[in-house]
Amino acid sequence: MDQPPAPGGDAPPAAGGIRVVGSLSPSRAGDFMNCPLRYRFRVIDRLPEPPSSAAVRGTVVHTVLERLFDHPPPGRTIAAAEALLEPAWHDLLAREPELATLFADEAERAAWLESARSLLTGYFSLENPAGLTPAARELYVEHVLDSGVRLRGYIDRLDEAATRDGPALRVVDYKTGRSPGPAFEGQALFQMKFYAYLLWRIRGVIPRELRLYYLADRTWIRVQPDESDLRATERKIDAVWSAISRARRTGDWRATPSKLCDWCDHKIRCPAFGGTPPPLPAADRPAPQATTVDRPEPKPAASEPAVRRAADAHQPDPDRPGTGPDPDPTDG
Repeated sequence: MDQPPAPGGDAPPAAGGIRVVGSLSPSRAGDFMNCPLRYRFRVIDRLPEPPSSAAVRGTVVHTVLERLFDHPPPGRTIAAAEALLEPAWHDLLAREPELATLFADEAERAAWLESARSLLTGYFSLENPAGLTPAARELYVEHVLDSGVRLRGYIDRLDEAATRDGPALRVVDYKTGRSPGPAFEGQALFQMKFYAYLLWRIRGVIPRELRLYYLADRTWIRVQPDESDLRATERKIDAVWSAISRARRTGDWRATPSKLCDWCDHKIRCPAFGGTPPPLPAADRPAPQATTVDRPEPKPAASEPAVRRAADAHQPDPDRPGTGPDPDPTDG
């Protein structure tokens, strides 16, 4: 779970003694860039979102592709992948029994599983897993910037090869939806460059290649980042975090209507569609502004402002709106 900048308490230091002021993953950064209000609903308010069959299918397919590499290379066949589908679904269902309500009957569930098999067929049309030796799968990566912002996420697969010039890294991400149009391709690439930036800061190596596999329409995007790309990504991350911090101080979480609104679980409470957001949690409400009164009052000394902003009166707490260390550092 990402953590916004917040007042109250002392944040634990990260490795190296840097005080952590909050956390950010590429998914939540994308939420804020697309719609600050949606970020607020997810991270500040932590409003529940009902599971969708598409999202659950994505989780199951990712699990299958992770487990497929447990097989020896000759055994990484499409039949082996399909055989992993039911166990992956039942494992997820054991952890989240409420998912049983996703399907009205067995026929609906069977159709859903068939759609997952189609995605696996899409994967095998893009590469041959028998010829690969991943260095890591579902790799958790984390780095704390000098500013105290903790960046983190999960990389679907990391391939690594030894070369004369040192290790060559390839970051692979599986998408179970269709490839984005030009208007949204930049966000997908931002996610990949976010991961590349993390690996660069953690290992001192710029990945040679970033690959995005779109299993639904069986296409892929390939990027070869350089240092200038990753420094630009760093500046973008800094800008996003500054905007999040500003929204937190002012309480100005604006809706940004777009085509994505049709898939948003919070459309019913969005002002852009006639809805009303719930009140902000108490610790996230901006400080009241000074008001004019009829009777004169003595002026405060120049060194003592009449109203202190909440951001000045408190230290940031990375674990807000919770109270302890984040128990689930996920990509989101």
